[in-house]
Amino acid sequence: MDIHRGLLFLTRRENYKFQGPINNSKFQNSKFQNLNSKIQNNLKFLIIQTAFIGDVVLATALVEKLHQFYPDSTIDFLLRKGNETLLFNHPFIHNVLILDKRNHKYRNIRYMIRYIRSEKYDYVINAQRFFVTGLMTVLSGAKHTIGFDKNPLSALFSQRIKHHISKSGKGVHEVQRNLNLIEEITDGSFVKPKLYPTKADYQSVARSDEYVCIAPASVWFTKQFPANKWIELITKLPDKYTVILIGSKIDIALCEEITSRLTTHDSRLLNLAGKLSFLESAALMKNAKMNFVNDSAPLHFASAMNAPVTAFFCSTIPAFGFGPLSDVSFISQIDYDLYCRPCGLHGYKKCPEGHFKCSEIDLSSIHQKILE
Repeated sequence: MDIHRGLLFLTRRENYKFQGPINNSKFQNSKFQNLNSKIQNNLKFLIIQTAFIGDVVLATALVEKLHQFYPDSTIDFLLRKGNETLLFNHPFIHNVLILDKRNHKYRNIRYMIRYIRSEKYDYVINAQRFFVTGLMTVLSGAKHTIGFDKNPLSALFSQRIKHHISKSGKGVHEVQRNLNLIEEITDGSFVKPKLYPTKADYQSVARSDEYVCIAPASVWFTKQFPANKWIELITKLPDKYTVILIGSKIDIALCEEITSRLTTHDSRLLNLAGKLSFLESAALMKNAKMNFVNDSAPLHFASAMNAPVTAFFCSTIPAFGFGPLSDVSFISQIDYDLYCRPCGLHGYKKCPEGHFKCSEIDLSSIHQKILE
């Protein structure tokens, strides 16, 4: 084993390192013990979610609930490389297992399976619906394997749980779908996802002024509120609020475009895209007067922090099950039925119909409804 920059690696070949677990055990805190635990403790759980950032955030509800019922058990979490900092300092997660899917993907998968088998988990809980995670689940050697029926290898799981995404009505939230995976070993109650920024994270983004956050970007074009609509929104916000743009490094160009077209508002605009960690962003959102987001990861950050949020849904719809969970939350979308909406679960790189009418959301009264 090699220790490198605080991460644990299992070295198999001179030119290859399987990136393994980050140990969070030093962050365990006894104050989180649940005195109402009623089921056997001292079990080993592994949660698998190697999809996007938002998917990992939503899967933290599984961690919260398992800890409620099994406070003395070990909970590990497997995710894709790049998402691991979401779970740094998490009080209930023992090891964060990191799968590098970009470099030597299939060797990494093979060695990850070997590592998982060596851990002898009691339960492997797969919150993803794709082949690779299904393979890791089936070959895990765990006493119990649980996953969704849509996984192509689900027939080989100990327990298969139905996963259904609605296209109309209220729908079932993805968090509830995830919690259904462990209902038989916990109960049917709902638990929200949660992130744990450190004191240092909060201190690094502390502000004395009133502010709103805007996360303008999305991986998918048709899920992203257009730049001109963000500009329209900013011009409608009361002048007393500082407007902070947040996002990753790849979102810097979009944020710069927005700020460059709002020269008259420079004094209250602050572009922090690419400058904050995941948990610093979450800490900043927690204390905002409002967070304006797309149907994307920052929406789920807000849910996990119980931060006030307004979510703009363009090509996707809340019925899919990815809407806000914060106590103070609003959904903004077009107020009429559009023949082509929704056009897909994840969105597209461009509007399939060429008009993008689903983004033409009325902002005329948004500040009265949300901020006053």
